[in-house]
Amino acid sequence: MSVDKDTVQRIAKLARIAVPEEKLAPMADALNGIFNWVEMLNEVDVEGVPAMTSVVAQKLKWREDEITEGGDAQALMGNAPEHEGTFFVVPKVVE
Repeated sequence: MSVDKDTVQRIAKLARIAVPEEKLAPMADALNGIFNWVEMLNEVDVEGVPAMTSVVAQKLKWREDEITEGGDAQALMGNAPEHEGTFFVVPKVVE
């Protein structure tokens, strides 16, 4: 695929980007370089290569699903600067 100045100007107009006339040709060259690189990637044989979601191998951390009696609300309220019963009191932020 080849991009010329007119195509760059049309894309800039569609994207609502102001591109000065003197920058159209360099931008066309840069886009052509990107498209050539993508075409080279299309030539790479990826047959048999599994799809990845990340380039770094990751394993999810699992924990046992244990039934508990829940948190101790009174102990949690000990950390609150202000509370009413088992509810945190916070400053009003919406008028």
